[in-house]
Amino acid sequence: MNTSHVELRHLRLLQAVAEAGGLTAAAERLHLTQSAVSHQMKALEDALGLSLVERTARPLGLTAAGRRLLALAHQALPLVDAALRDLAKLKDGDAGELRIAVECHTCYDWLMPAMDTYREAWPLVELDLLGGFQSDPVGLLLDGRADLVITADTTPRTGIVYAPLFGFEILALLPPDHLLAARKWLLPADFAEHTLITYPVPEERLDLIRRVLTPAGVKPARREAQLTVAILQLVASRRGLAALPAWAVAPYLERGYVAARPIGKHGLWSELHAAVRKGDAGRAFIADFIDTVKRDSYARLPGLRPAEVY
Repeated sequence: MNTSHVELRHLRLLQAVAEAGGLTAAAERLHLTQSAVSHQMKALEDALGLSLVERTARPLGLTAAGRRLLALAHQALPLVDAALRDLAKLKDGDAGELRIAVECHTCYDWLMPAMDTYREAWPLVELDLLGGFQSDPVGLLLDGRADLVITADTTPRTGIVYAPLFGFEILALLPPDHLLAARKWLLPADFAEHTLITYPVPEERLDLIRRVLTPAGVKPARREAQLTVAILQLVASRRGLAALPAWAVAPYLERGYVAARPIGKHGLWSELHAAVRKGDAGRAFIADFIDTVKRDSYARLPGLRPAEVY
């Protein structure tokens, strides 16, 4: 058994496979091709003389050897990451200001826990959330009023770079006993005769309207509510339909408060990215904030998939 071939990249690979439940999903998360992931896994198994994954299981399972190596990954990788963070602090300093603007209403549910995790590692970095609706959140970076923006808009802009966070599904929400609940998924025409309940944001900022309904020529009546719970209450009271991220409604779906269906046969998916000024992208405390958000979100939120790299 040649244990010298076990490298950090192998531990990260095995961790991604275990968390994602398959080689394809792990490849997407690591931004590698499936063939590259399969080759790395096979090379590691050959070096160890042991199988690490149960390839016939769905989702993919780990063998006893794989589980032991995964335990090593859980022990070693946090220590390595902490050491690299300490080295970055020695190089760039451990203090700074990070003003964060958030484009989506539902992001605070997962952002606040991620910020708590980050504060433990960077106690001297001053975190500040910029509240209120912003018509051009990325413009805040160019104006010097924000240092990081969480956004779905990756339109190229001079001096701005985008780091992928994650992709997520937007689900159609309806009362559990609604006639449309019998459908496997909803189509644009299904929204035509119903009031659409949304956050108070412009239509061009709503994926359902911009990407699904408008191209199909469907323009339903619209009602606005500030809070997620208020939107869900209106849906449950048969006042209309809504479309929200899966993570935002998971607890309500578990209780049967509302029902959810995919939008279209393949679902309606969106992505979130962290936008920063190009000159700030390499700053250690900003880069680690982005990494922390990604790790924390994958650990807490259901049904995520990797976002595209731009």
